[in-house]
Amino acid sequence: METRPIVTCFLRSEGEVLLLRRSNAVGSYQGQWGGVAGHVADDAGRDRDPETAARAEIDEETGLADAVTLVRQGDPFQVDDADQGVRWVVHPFLFDSEARTVETNEEATEAVWVHPPEILTRETVPRLWTAWDRVRPRVATVREDRTHGSAWLSLRALEVLRDEAALAEAGRTDELEPAERDGDDWDALAALAATLREARPSMVVVANRINRAMAAVTDESPAAVERAATEALNHAVTADRVAAAVAAEHVGDRLATLSRSGTVRVVVEAAAPEAVLVAESRPGGEGVSVAETVADSAAVTLTTDTAFGHELDAWSADTLVVGADRVLPDGRVVNKVGTRSAALSAAAADVDSYAVCATDKIAPHAEWDREERNSREVYDGDADLAVENPTFDLTPASAVTVVTERGVLGTDEIREIADAHRERAGWADGG
Repeated sequence: METRPIVTCFLRSEGEVLLLRRSNAVGSYQGQWGGVAGHVADDAGRDRDPETAARAEIDEETGLADAVTLVRQGDPFQVDDADQGVRWVVHPFLFDSEARTVETNEEATEAVWVHPPEILTRETVPRLWTAWDRVRPRVATVREDRTHGSAWLSLRALEVLRDEAALAEAGRTDELEPAERDGDDWDALAALAATLREARPSMVVVANRINRAMAAVTDESPAAVERAATEALNHAVTADRVAAAVAAEHVGDRLATLSRSGTVRVVVEAAAPEAVLVAESRPGGEGVSVAETVADSAAVTLTTDTAFGHELDAWSADTLVVGADRVLPDGRVVNKVGTRSAALSAAAADVDSYAVCATDKIAPHAEWDREERNSREVYDGDADLAVENPTFDLTPASAVTVVTERGVLGTDEIREIADAHRERAGWADGG
């Protein structure tokens, strides 16, 4: 049996993945649905590394090569096709895509964005779900990621719940790898939901969105959980997008920001400021990648966190825009450390300061977690001293204006939304 290494790539956008229907121009599995796929070897038979092959196939089959970012490369697996006399060695990949307009080539007749559980019901190439299973998000994705913002992680949490519920409903857990699944009945799915909502205590949007899904479950069945998780995911995507659009209306030509927020990035794209000031955003330094990205469309100045407060004034910023990992019921904002000093400096410099987020980031309670990082990032010596290395800090409500998909919110409106989130959290108690 001949062995042929191939790549299968999933492009993900707004919680959905791109599936292509294979045309008669391909040599196998015509008419079946798959991801972006192709041989690891190029047309001349020369070996390529799998990621190079994956990016080349994305370019050829979708035209989205410049819009994708690699999220994960999964472990390869084998698929034996006795009819064709071929052993496929599948290298699965997951990319996030910033665009959804696809330009297919002759290898596909249709292109659709769907929630991955549709893979379980469509006629697909062999073991397409196994490929997705190797790269899809897990509880560990939500718990351990220190690169992405909380809105991004909340979508991943909903994807975990959605996919596990779909597997339980399909009853296919024994047919798919790996054999161990987080949930195969209501109790297991409820336990999974509880685990997900506690995975990142400082990121209330994760808990709120899981609670939104579970509170909407109409009956204690996997199908109902899948349906509610999918609806909550769609709601979340729309809320994040609208919040950014509302905030963009308040932004001036010289915008300052820090850390990395997907919502703030959309604000920048929509507002198209002439110049952007970015703090490097330690610990983690994610502001650097933000600056690099924004540099394609605006004049960017990257500065240190310690200089950021001074630069807001000296650089003549007219707007400070930050994300929010949590808005407390009284309007105080929890966000990446450095936000407090930036907002207070903005107030002193008469610079408008906005925290942009969906209402799902409003916390039902006033508690928050600094999410302390490893002390050795600050001090690795032998002296007997205490080290504080928090991930988040707290900004007073008087220093920042909260903007959401519902518009600019006052403290009374924030408190009402917090009450609604608290009611939804009662699903686990049967309330």
